[in-house]
Amino acid sequence: MSPTPSQRLAQQQKPDGFPVMKQRWAELGFFHWAVSPDLIAPRLPKGLHVDTFDGKAWLGVVPFLMQRIRPIGLPPLPWLSWFHELNLRTYVYDDAGNPGVWFFSLDCNQPLAVEIARRMFHLPYQHAKMHSNISNSSVEYFSQRKNHPSCEATFKYPRPVTPQPAVFGSLEWFLVERYTLFSTDPKGKIYAGRVYHDPYEIEPMEYSECSTLPFSLNGLPEPESSPDSMISANPVEVAVYPLKLQG
Repeated sequence: MSPTPSQRLAQQQKPDGFPVMKQRWAELGFFHWAVSPDLIAPRLPKGLHVDTFDGKAWLGVVPFLMQRIRPIGLPPLPWLSWFHELNLRTYVYDDAGNPGVWFFSLDCNQPLAVEIARRMFHLPYQHAKMHSNISNSSVEYFSQRKNHPSCEATFKYPRPVTPQPAVFGSLEWFLVERYTLFSTDPKGKIYAGRVYHDPYEIEPMEYSECSTLPFSLNGLPEPESSPDSMISANPVEVAVYPLKLQG
């Protein structure tokens, strides 16, 4: 069954147990296109279902910076704890109606982080060359997947000025207020991992440049139109909880 309003709101509550990792997400840009659910459903494992808003599925390209990544009880390390990440994601729910995120890919320029995330969280991380230029008002962001060296994804977007939390029930809330990731191991078993952070403070973008290259790199048709939703967000401090086997 589809998630109930109470199930959606429950995702914002701190999970039981103890986190295994702390991190900070910064310089976030959320670029989303509305698509047919029929485009997404065949790409999902059995046990996960397309989550829709106004009857549409949503595909999101999200560039951002990962900062201060460290296991609980340890300090961040200069050579390991700061890197870039670019993901292509959609929104799903499990058989019990719990909503979350499904990642098609996560490009990253920290090789060790890629290998750890693949093994510990069963996530489709990809090695990439990435860099960014950050000013007081804007972000320029560049990503080049290592197995596709001739293609570079480029993003230019404003940093938020007067951001506010998303309103529950709005499209923006549906897209950004997600606190569960789903993944599958090599045997196809589904896992769920929780994160916890304060609600995003977001702001609609008035201008941007957004590459659609992540679509084609994941075997999806590249959109021919501008994103249906463009949002920037303030940084959030994130606690990451252990994966749990579903079912």
